[in-house]
Amino acid sequence: MPVSAGEVAVVRGFNRFYTGVIGVLGEGLVRSPYSLTEARVVFELAQRESTEVVALRRDLGLDPGHLSRMLARFESDGLVVRERSAADARRQVAALTPAGRDLYAMLDRRSAEDVEALLEKLSDDERRRLLTAMRTVETLLGDGTPSPAGRADSCVLRPLRPGDLGWVVQRNGALYAEEYGWDQTYEALVARIVADYVDGRDPSRENAWIAEVDGEPAGCIFCVRKDDRVAQLRLLLVEPSARGLGIGTRLVNECLDFAADAGYAEMTLWTNDCLTAARRIYERTGFTLVAEEPHHSFGHTLTGQSWQRPL
Repeated sequence: MPVSAGEVAVVRGFNRFYTGVIGVLGEGLVRSPYSLTEARVVFELAQRESTEVVALRRDLGLDPGHLSRMLARFESDGLVVRERSAADARRQVAALTPAGRDLYAMLDRRSAEDVEALLEKLSDDERRRLLTAMRTVETLLGDGTPSPAGRADSCVLRPLRPGDLGWVVQRNGALYAEEYGWDQTYEALVARIVADYVDGRDPSRENAWIAEVDGEPAGCIFCVRKDDRVAQLRLLLVEPSARGLGIGTRLVNECLDFAADAGYAEMTLWTNDCLTAARRIYERTGFTLVAEEPHHSFGHTLTGQSWQRPL
């Protein structure tokens, strides 16, 4: 489908709005005498001891004459020194002076303070929505790789909150339909598991967790009682956007630790052989395949598997 004039207008309108919000249209970025582009050059120079000017121009997509004039201004202000590369005299390298690094520290501090003040005006829920939207824009318009905020160290595991059980049912139904073609009988099964968990839960021996990335649900897992000595792992799920970050392993380990502390001697789980990513996690966390059997469920012929491990 071709891009409509209305879609173009929305993006242009957002650009005008956001550049105003972050102060790009003012006389100087974060109350300094330097423009956004000049501040970006300072930031890049601050990431290393020295930088080849040709690499700086390429990485920032700057016109050679424009960059040369900026560096000349920085030299005049005592912020940058330029010299010929020791490895190749045809190339010029630039480096920040101590005064230049002081400028970088000031710009970085003021920028962080301005963003903090902007976010403080929002509620926790509004902040989560904003950060998720920003990450989506970055992913869709960038190279498709997660930003640093999407790394595993930005993931938190937390107990269930109101609304989470509905999310668990909805995401299981939607993801398994999309990725494996399973029908609504699987979503109905998940709904029954969730309802049974709520109706009969023993808090000392049963628990569930949500994994969050950037404040948004990215995965889940349940630990339920099978009998007095055996716990059962159920409903492990990791969103596609959060896969590869180690979240599934963290969820399983959290479940195992809880089960051991609750006094169980063993943990079991049931899965299907087509769920290869989940099975790799179970193997890495010490589970052993003990039985498998074909069955017809969720609109497909599958091979069910039982896995166990001692605690």
